[in-house]
Amino acid sequence: QVQLVESGGGSVQAGGSLKLSCAASTYISSRCTAAWYRQAPGMERESVSRISSTGTITYADAVKGRFTVSRDNGKRSLYLQMNSLNTKDTAVYSCEWCGYRGQGTQVTVSL
Repeated sequence: QVQLVESGGGSVQAGGSLKLSCAASTYISSRCTAAWYRQAPGMERESVSRISSTGTITYADAVKGRFTVSRDNGKRSLYLQMNSLNTKDTAVYSCEWCGYRGQGTQVTVSL
């Protein structure tokens, strides 16, 4: 069974950057759309970004121009470069790929 493991989360000051990674433990189809989600305390889980197998990318309005998603199918990895972070970006970020979902990594942005 495929496991997705996120890494790269942490605490950062507003305006800072983090790069999240999501690694699949074994083979995972490159034909699936992969996505990043986040869930802040007391809030609904929301989609942050999606990248299709053909490279079509979408972003939530809240992160457009600040976040960049990418994938490396050969490395079975998905990435999320997050720049100009603000306190509203504080959440648990998780990846989803081919129906599998990771446990998430905490991102905390402070003033």
